[in-house]
Amino acid sequence: MHAQETTYSKLVQGEKQFQIPLYQRTYSWQTEQLQQLWDDVQELVEDRLDGRSPAAHFIGSVVLAPARISAGGMQRWVVVDGQQRLTTLMLAFTALRDRHRERGADHKADRIHDLVLVNKYRGGEDHYRLLPTQADRDAYTACVESTPKAGGPGNVGGAYRFFQGRLTEGEVVHGETWTDAVEAVLSDLLSVVEITAAEGDNVYRIFESINNTGVGLSQSDLLRNYLFMCLQTRGESVYRNLWLPMQELLGPDNLELLVWLDLVVAGNSRAKQSEIYRDQKKRLEPLSSDEAALEAEIMSLAGRAERLMRILEPRREPDAELREALERLSRWGGQTHYPLALHLLDRVDEGQATPHEAARALTYAESYMVRRLFAGLSTTGSNRLFMEMPKELEKDGSPAEAVRRFLSKNKTGARVWPGDEAVRDAMRTRPFYRAGRGNQRFQVLRRLEESYGGSEPVDYARAKLTVEHVLPQHPAQQWLDLLAQEADDGQSPDELHAQLVHTLGNLTLSADNARLSNHPFRRKQEILDASALRMNQKIAAQERWGKAEILARADELADRAVRLWPGPVEGTIPADDEWAGWKELRAALLAMPSGTWTTYGDVAALIGTHAVPVGQHLASKAGVHGAHRVLTADGRVSAGFRWPEGHDGGDPRVRLEAEGVPFDDAGRARRSHRLTTADLSVLLGKDVSDDVAPAREAEEEQQASSGRFEALLRDNQTPQTADGVLGMLRFWERQGGRRAYGRAAETSCSPTLRVGDGPDSRVLWPIAVYPVSGTVEVVFQHLKRRPPFDDEPLRRALLTRFNEIEGIDLAEAKLDLRPSFPLEVFAEHSEEICAVLEWFAHAVAMAETHRTAERQPAVL
Repeated sequence: MHAQETTYSKLVQGEKQFQIPLYQRTYSWQTEQLQQLWDDVQELVEDRLDGRSPAAHFIGSVVLAPARISAGGMQRWVVVDGQQRLTTLMLAFTALRDRHRERGADHKADRIHDLVLVNKYRGGEDHYRLLPTQADRDAYTACVESTPKAGGPGNVGGAYRFFQGRLTEGEVVHGETWTDAVEAVLSDLLSVVEITAAEGDNVYRIFESINNTGVGLSQSDLLRNYLFMCLQTRGESVYRNLWLPMQELLGPDNLELLVWLDLVVAGNSRAKQSEIYRDQKKRLEPLSSDEAALEAEIMSLAGRAERLMRILEPRREPDAELREALERLSRWGGQTHYPLALHLLDRVDEGQATPHEAARALTYAESYMVRRLFAGLSTTGSNRLFMEMPKELEKDGSPAEAVRRFLSKNKTGARVWPGDEAVRDAMRTRPFYRAGRGNQRFQVLRRLEESYGGSEPVDYARAKLTVEHVLPQHPAQQWLDLLAQEADDGQSPDELHAQLVHTLGNLTLSADNARLSNHPFRRKQEILDASALRMNQKIAAQERWGKAEILARADELADRAVRLWPGPVEGTIPADDEWAGWKELRAALLAMPSGTWTTYGDVAALIGTHAVPVGQHLASKAGVHGAHRVLTADGRVSAGFRWPEGHDGGDPRVRLEAEGVPFDDAGRARRSHRLTTADLSVLLGKDVSDDVAPAREAEEEQQASSGRFEALLRDNQTPQTADGVLGMLRFWERQGGRRAYGRAAETSCSPTLRVGDGPDSRVLWPIAVYPVSGTVEVVFQHLKRRPPFDDEPLRRALLTRFNEIEGIDLAEAKLDLRPSFPLEVFAEHSEEICAVLEWFAHAVAMAETHRTAERQPAVL
C-alpha cells in the first residue's frame, strides 16, 4: 500500500473514475455531518477573505484499490474507504457549479463540470468521475446532469440541497467574492490522505480492518499522556493530588469539554474540540522543561474544573442571583454560553468581578438568545460569537456592560440582537411554536408565567406541564366559524387559523393537554380556570378566543418580555436589514425536494405573514429558487405567476411535472406531493413535533391513554374504521410489539418495537395513528435516523408496500418526512396494513440478527 497527502482537486484531477463497491452502504451523511464539514469550510473562507493564509484542513483518508482499466486506458479505482467524504464533496461541487450558472458565470460552472465532476470525452457510466452504488446512482447523476429530478428525496438529494442553500444564502450576504473563495477552499485547502492498495491486495479484508478498529484515545487522554511524560519528577504527586480528583469530578466527557474551554477562555476563539490535543500541546510546549510551570497549569485547570461544574450543575453556585442566572441558561440547553460563563466565574473567583455583575452579564447573554428566538433568527454563528467574547471582554471594566456592548455592535447580518419593536412584531406574527427547541419554548413560557408573581410557586419539575395551543391545531368547525368572522378579505378561515395558531399569543402551559384537546373554548375555559397558573386564569377570563384576543395577549406578553429580557444598547438597532422572514422563505424553497409543491398560505404561516405578501415578494424578486413550486391553496399555478425578467423557466406546470409532481385534468397538483408548513419546518431543521417519539408510560398511565385513544377513535371515526385500527393494534401485540401513546392534545397511538438490549437498545415505530384528524403518518422522518431504516432502500421498500394498498398514495418525494394516508383505509384494508407491519418487524429482526452476528468474535 502507498500513502500520500494531497488536496481534493489533485485527487480527482485527470481522466479517472472512483467506483463505490456493492459491499459498502449507501450514502448516509445527513445535516449534522454536512454542517460540521461546512463549518470547517466557512472558517477557511473567513481566513482567506481576511487576508490570512490558512493551512490546509485535514478531512480524513480515502483508501483506493485499482480496478480494471477501460479499453481507452482510463484508470478506475474502487473506493474501499472514504466514500462518504468523496460523495459529499462531489455534491458540494455540483451545487457550486449550479450556483455559478444561476448568476451567469458559465465559464466557472463549465470548469467545475469538466475538471471535477465528469470525464468530458467519455460516454455512458464512464462519463462520471464518481460512480455511486446502484441505490444512489440515479439521484447522484440527476444532480450532476442538472435534470429536473436533481435534489430529490433521500440523502444524496438532501446533501445537494444543503449545499445549494448554504451557497445561495452566503452569496446573498457576502457577494460573489465569497463564492469564489468557497471554490478555492474546496479545491485547494481540504487535505486528504490518499492510500492506494497494490494489485492482489484483498480489498474486502482491508475494508473490514478499517471499519472494525478498537476504541482510540480521546483528546484529553493524549493531553494527559503528554503532560505526565514531561513531569518526570512531580508526575505522581500531581496526578494523585490534582489530575485524578479533577478527572473523577468531571468524568471523561466533561474533562474533554474542560480542556477545550480552557483553550477558548485563554483566547483561542477558533479552538476545535477535535483538535484539542494539538492546540494545547502547542501552547504548553514552551513550558515542557519547566515542571513547576506545568504543575501550575494543571492547578489552574483543576480550578476551572470546579467552575465548570457550577455551570453544569448550577446548584453548586453559592450566590443566589448568579445561581438563578446559571439555572436559566442550563434549562435553555446547549453549550453556547459556556465560554462566557466560565470566563465570568474566573473573574468572580479571582476578585475581578462581583457575582451581581456576572449575573447581569449572563442575563444579557440570555436575552440575546431569547430575542433572536422570538424574531426567528438562525442560531448559526452564535457559538463562534460567544467563543470570541472572553478575549474581547478582557479590555473592559464592568463585565455586564461589556457583554451588552459586545452583543449590540452587530447591527446587521447573522449576529443582530433584536430591539423592542422587533420583539413586539414577532410576537404578533411569528410562529413561535416552530422556533427553537421544545425546552426553549417551554422556558420562555415559564419565565413569562413567573413574571405574574403568583401567590403559590409552581413546582415545574413535577407538574408535567407541556406547551398547549388554546386555539387548537386541528380545529373543529365551531372554531373555524368563529375565525370566519374575523378573516380579512380574500382570506379563508383555514388561512387565518394557520396564521394565528402557532403564535405566542395562542400558547400556554398546561398539564391537561389531553383533556383540552380540540374542545370548544367554553370547555377549555373550565379547565384553564382551575389551573394554578396565572396566565391560564387570564385566558379563562375571556369571553371568546379568536384573532382579537390572541393578538391582544401577544401584545401583553410582549410588554413583559421586553422587561424580562433587556435589549441592546440604544442606537444600535439595525435600520434596514432584510426581514428574517424573506431569508427563511428562500431557505425553505431551496430545501424542498424535487417532486413537491407547497402553497402561498403554507409559506406565509411558516414565516409569519400573509399569503398575498408572499406572492408579491416572489413576483418582485429575481431568481428566487423554487418560486414555481408555490401554488394556490387548491394546487393550481397562480393566474398572476410570472417568472422574473430574464429568468423565464417556461410553463410552471410542465416544469413541475418533469420534477415528478402529477396534475389532474383540472390543473390541480396532487395533494400527496404537497409540503405543509410542518413539512417545511422539518426541512429547515426546526423542532416541530409534539410526538417526536411515543412515550413510555407506567401501566396505569398506559391504560388511561389507551382508553382516551379508543374513545377519541370511536367518537370521530366510523365503526368499521375504528375496528380496523384496533384490530391492527391487537395483531401487532400478538407479534411481540407494544402500543405507545403521544402526549399531545390529540392522543396518538404508535405500534412500537424495542430492539436490542442495554444501552444500545432503541425503539422503532413505523406509523402514528391520529384518531381525531383521521390520518396515519408514516414516520420516515424518524426512521431515517434509526437502523436499519437509516438505509434508504429499506425506507423505499416500506413506502412501496404501503402504496400497493388501495387508498394509500405516499409521495416518494416525502421519503425523509412524515407523509400520511386517511385513517378510513383501515375500514377495508386492515389486513393488508397488518401485512406491511409484519414485513417491517421481520426486516428489523433480520437486521438485528445480522448486526449481532457481526459483533461476535471470530472463532479460531
